[in-house]
Amino acid sequence: MTTVRSDNARANDARANDVRADKDRVIIFDTTLRDGEQSPGATMTHDEKLEVAELLDDMGVDVIEAGFPIASEGDFAAVHEIATRAKNSVICGLARAGQKDIDRCGEAIKPARRGRIHTFISTSPVHMKWKLQMEPAKVYEMVIAQVTRARNYTDDVEWSSEDGTRTEMDFLCRCVEAAIKAGATTINIPDTVGYSVPEEYFELFRTVRERVPNSDKARFSVHCHDDLGMAVANSLAGVRAGARQIECTINGIGERAGNTALEEVVMAMRVRNDKLPFWNGVDATMLTRASKLVSAATSFPVQYNKAIVGRNAFAHESGIHQDGMLKNAQTYEIMTPESVGVKQTSLVMGKHSGRHAFIHKLEDLGYKLAGNQLEDAFTRFKALADRKKHVYDEDIEALVDEEIATAQDRMKLVSLTVIAGTHGPQRATMKLAVDGAVMIEECEGNGPVDATFNCIKAMIPHEATLELYQVHAVTEGTDAQAEVSVRLSENGKAVTARGADPDTLVASAKAYLGALNKLMVKRQRGKPEAMVAP
Repeated sequence: MTTVRSDNARANDARANDVRADKDRVIIFDTTLRDGEQSPGATMTHDEKLEVAELLDDMGVDVIEAGFPIASEGDFAAVHEIATRAKNSVICGLARAGQKDIDRCGEAIKPARRGRIHTFISTSPVHMKWKLQMEPAKVYEMVIAQVTRARNYTDDVEWSSEDGTRTEMDFLCRCVEAAIKAGATTINIPDTVGYSVPEEYFELFRTVRERVPNSDKARFSVHCHDDLGMAVANSLAGVRAGARQIECTINGIGERAGNTALEEVVMAMRVRNDKLPFWNGVDATMLTRASKLVSAATSFPVQYNKAIVGRNAFAHESGIHQDGMLKNAQTYEIMTPESVGVKQTSLVMGKHSGRHAFIHKLEDLGYKLAGNQLEDAFTRFKALADRKKHVYDEDIEALVDEEIATAQDRMKLVSLTVIAGTHGPQRATMKLAVDGAVMIEECEGNGPVDATFNCIKAMIPHEATLELYQVHAVTEGTDAQAEVSVRLSENGKAVTARGADPDTLVASAKAYLGALNKLMVKRQRGKPEAMVAP
């Protein structure tokens, strides 16, 4: 699957950008594939990473932080392959201050047309004392050593002061000056723990840029976490103070409460350019598609009221609001749905729709399937259309996203029959295909969902703990598809998966199996010791 950005869109962007001052350009650094994937349960497969990277590259993201190469063979392979395939973006890998990290990162980005090494070390008193167990003098020496070593592989080196917002100003300025002198071309001062507030973050960047004598030799970058809900506000405050790179993720996913949301900073600069007179090269009409793709790949649902890309972002239920919208959309909408890639039409497909219409609809929604994937999706669409009175765009998206997410699964649901009612226990009979071999099991449970999951456990013994079971309807109506999210954890590893079907129990089984399939992939991954990042 791929999304193709039109030549006209690129040409229009180029003409518009010609008249804008280069000093006001903000570099968009996307870390969905690195910091975003560090969200508990947000593991992506190799193919999913390549697909997300392709879309980011095409939509105009300046820098793609493709992963942490030393983390595992899988991470290294993904960064290396993305570096090989990228056409437009700078491909970046993350590395700690150690020589092995930097060497591995340099090897991973080697095929890129433009590659970057992003290396970091903690600089706050609490991190130096408890995490690094180093004195400031030693940390200062390592700043110089790590940047110097990274410059052996590329002239595009970014240095980050992890926990920068809790670092003593004098020491921060010394480290920044040393990093630039050693060859760093981008300086990132992250709010690693989401502790800062906008006025404070603004002042930090203003002070560092004024006090560091060689600050004009590097671009400054913001990287904010959302622990207090201020990641976007802090990022924009940093830009107002002179930073010209924002590190962000699609849907704001990331460690703990997440990162700055790419779609929010992009649209904030466009909608409020009077107060934020900056620009970037991202094609905003691809934001919704990017949101849906990342949500499907990670199995992390986007909250309905999420800014820009949430389902309700352009929905109006209040009578007063609806009346205003009918008279003039600007009464309650500060941007058009089309400007972020939201289609106005939704109810156009049904059981009489043919393959050509289905392919056209997929293209409208930003999908391009081929071969068996297209045939399987069309077959499932026709089956869904026979069961539902109306098939909405959201139904098709859920169907195709599930098709993509489960294409390589080793365990697949063949059939499920459940007997339920007021008198228990409930009973489920399930047939699975595991590596091509068919298995059948019948189990009881305390409710139909419990019986269904017991069947899976009987056929695929495991010790994983069910941490989340969540159901919501994809569209309105009693015949709406149910979308189920399941999160499983095992030995500290968490994975999340989703399943969709008009039958809630079938959707539940698909989601549980999807999580088990992901857990199998994650079991094969290795981890370096004490791996942390900005």
